[in-house]
Amino acid sequence: MIRIGQLKVSAELAAREREKILLGKAGRLLRLSPDRLRLDRILRRSIDARKKPEIVYVYTAVFDTGLDSRQEQKLCAKLRKQDIVVFEEKKYCFPDPGRGILPHRPVVIGAGPAGLFCALMLAEHGYRPLLIERGRRVEDRAEDIRRFWETGRLDPDSNVQFGEGGAGAFSDGKLNSGIGDKSGRSSKVLETFVECGAPGQILYDARPHVGTDRLRVILPVLRQRILDAGGEILFETCCTGLSVRDGAVDGIRIRHTGAPEQEEQLLPAEAVVLAPGHSARDTFLWLRDSGIEMQQKAFAMGYRVSHPQAMIDEAQYGPGHSGKLPAAVYKLTATAEDGRGVYSFCMCPGGWIVQASSEQGGTVVNGMSELARDSGRANSAIVVTVRTEDFGSEDVLAGVQMQRELERRAFERGEGAVPVQRFPDMEKGQVSLFSEEEREGLCMKGRFRSEDLRGIMPPCIEKAFCEGMHVFDRQIPGFAGQEAVVAGIESRTSSPVRILRDSGMNASVRGLYPCGEGAGYAGGILSAAVDGIRAAEQIAAQYAPAETVG
Repeated sequence: MIRIGQLKVSAELAAREREKILLGKAGRLLRLSPDRLRLDRILRRSIDARKKPEIVYVYTAVFDTGLDSRQEQKLCAKLRKQDIVVFEEKKYCFPDPGRGILPHRPVVIGAGPAGLFCALMLAEHGYRPLLIERGRRVEDRAEDIRRFWETGRLDPDSNVQFGEGGAGAFSDGKLNSGIGDKSGRSSKVLETFVECGAPGQILYDARPHVGTDRLRVILPVLRQRILDAGGEILFETCCTGLSVRDGAVDGIRIRHTGAPEQEEQLLPAEAVVLAPGHSARDTFLWLRDSGIEMQQKAFAMGYRVSHPQAMIDEAQYGPGHSGKLPAAVYKLTATAEDGRGVYSFCMCPGGWIVQASSEQGGTVVNGMSELARDSGRANSAIVVTVRTEDFGSEDVLAGVQMQRELERRAFERGEGAVPVQRFPDMEKGQVSLFSEEEREGLCMKGRFRSEDLRGIMPPCIEKAFCEGMHVFDRQIPGFAGQEAVVAGIESRTSSPVRILRDSGMNASVRGLYPCGEGAGYAGGILSAAVDGIRAAEQIAAQYAPAETVG
C-alpha cells in the first residue's frame, strides 16, 4: 500500500464525494486508474482556511494499489515525490514481561486518563491491578455535578475535578497532543477510545475531539474492559499515605470517602502508580510531608472568555460558511510588555463555561463541549504564564497556595457564584448588565452573577491578560469587544508541582511511579493516557504477571 499526503478536497463536499475525489487525485499522482485503487484508511485530516473563501480538507491517506510490495517500491522510487511513499504500518507493542515476582498486585491511584490506561494495560497483560478512585462512577458523578450546578452544594470528592475519567470527563474531550508517537502509544489510546464508542474520525482528525457527552458513554465501557481483564476498581476510596520500608514502597493507606466513619486501612503493595489529577492538593500535602521529592512548577492562570461561535466562524472561514463547516477553532498567543506569555488554552467551540470548583469556599471555571459542538458560543481560557518566583515562597506547595487564595477571592467576589463581566466593562471597572435573554444565551452551567472581576488576580496577571485580549482582537475582530464575556477564574490549567522521578519512572521512593497531569508530566487527556501506559510498561518490564497474588 502507498501513503499519499497533501491531498486537498473542498471541505463543503459530502463525505462520499470527498472519497471519490481522493481516489481520482491518487490515481493521477500514481499514474494508475482510480478504478484499481481502494482507499484503505485516512491517516490525517486537517482543515485549511488560509485561502478564503476556498476552505479545504488536507488529507494524508493510504491506498491499496493492487501491486505487490516490490512494484510499489519501484513506483515510488520512479515518482520521487516526498508525499508519496510505501506505507509501513507501526503497531504498538507492550514490552515482554520481566522476571521479578510481585508479592501483591500493583495498585493504581486515580481513575483519570493516566490511571485508567495504566490499569487497562496491566489488566490486559495479566497483572490484575487494583485501581482506586476517590470519586464516584461517571454515572453517579454526573448527578453530583448537576446538583452542584443547580444548587451550589459541592461534594469535595465527586465534582468536575474528581471522579471516574478525571477532569477531562467534563471538558471538551480534546485528544490532540504535541507529543511524538514513534512508539504507537498515542495511536493505541485513540484506537481504544474508538473501540469503546468514540467516533472513528478521532483516529485521523488533526484536532481529535470526543465531547463530554460521548466520554460519559465511553468510560463505563473502558471500566468494564478493565474488570473483564482481571482488574479491580474501588470507587470512593482515597489514598492518604504510603508505607515505606528500606527506601521502597510496601503499602498504601486508604480511606473510604463514602464512609468517613470507617478507620484507615493499610493495603500491601510493592508497585504503586500515582496518577493524581492536578487538583489533588491533599495528596500533594501528604507527599511533601512524607519526604517524597517534588519541585515547584510554573503554570498559567487567567479567565474563561466566551464569544458567539458565528463570530469565530466568520473570522476563521470567512463570511457565509458558519454552520456549513465544523465549528471553527483558534489558537492565539501573545507576549505582554513584561515578557509574560498570554495564550488561549483548552478552546471549546460550540461549548459551555462551567463552574468547576472542587473545594469549599473556592471558585474555578473550565470549558466543556459536547460532540456536536452546537451550543452557539465558543469559549477558551485566556491565560498568562505564572513563574515560580511569583509564588512568593520556597515551599514546594506555594503554587497550590497561590491558586487557593485567588480562588477564595473569586468565591467571595461572586458570593459563591462565578463572577462574569463583559471585557470592555472589565477594563472600565464597572459591573455589566445582562438581560434575562442574554443570560440564557451565554451558555454557562452553574451559578453565575455579574460582578467586577478586577482585583481578583494579581495586577501583573490582570494587566497581561488585557494586553493579550487587544492583541487577539487584531487577529479576530471583536475578540475584545462587547460580545466578549469573561468568567473567572481559570486557575487549574496544569499542576503547580512536579513529583520527581528517574528514568525508570520511580519517585524518590522505589516502587512509586508518579505519572500523568497531576504529577507534572502531561497536559491533557491524550498525553496523560500515554504517560499512564508508560508507567504500566515500567512495571511489566520488571515483573512477571502472576496467576495468583495476595
